Amino acid sequence: MNPLSFASPPYADRAAAGQRLIKPLAQYRGRDDAIVLALPRGGVPVAWEVAEGLGLPLDLMLVRKLGVPSHPEVAMGAIASGAIQVRNDAALSAHHVDQAAFDAVLQRETQELARREARYRGSRPPVELKDQVVLLVDDGLATGATMMAAVHAVRLQNPSAIVVAVPVAPVETAEALRSEVDELVCPLMPEWMRSVGDWYEDFSQTPDERVVELLRKAWSRPRS
Repeated sequence: MNPLSFASPPYADRAAAGQRLIKPLAQYRGRDDAIVLALPRGGVPVAWEVAEGLGLPLDLMLVRKLGVPSHPEVAMGAIASGAIQVRNDAALSAHHVDQAAFDAVLQRETQELARREARYRGSRPPVELKDQVVLLVDDGLATGATMMAAVHAVRLQNPSAIVVAVPVAPVETAEALRSEVDELVCPLMPEWMRSVGDWYEDFSQTPDERVVELLRKAWSRPRS
């Protein structure tokens, strides 16, 4: 499957992609022991639709990709809340990234992670995930490094199950991730993909203000 084979991309926008995930996740609708965690920023509009459609609470799993200095779109690793760090040794080797260069990117992204934590969450404490079914949602996967960091961060809190739900991911990435979680929901798994954005008509950046708006709405909503 290749996006060039479509007259138009499969997903109009992130909201439409989120709606596509609701039916495959229907078994979790209204459960008292389930929660949706969004990977900001692009994962928040997707996760909002999932949480609304399933009547589940919405919260955050903050993750930052560590991009190769010469090719920032390539993930050489990722970090997540809770001092979680995942390294992509293949990318580090292929792009000849030395420790000093890695550490410079790590420091910058750690600062950005802290900024987003303060901006999005404010004084709201992190959610308790012990014995919960955690649905991790993003707008798509490429290498899967950021989602893998999120999975590791969640696992440290002893959830009852981890479910990853994304609208699109290449087969190789999806299968590698499937072995790390209890369930993977991914409607589109192309053999090859250039970027997640190719699968959306509108893949414009989700601003901080929109993230905060959706979170405030979710946090003020009575649980159904």
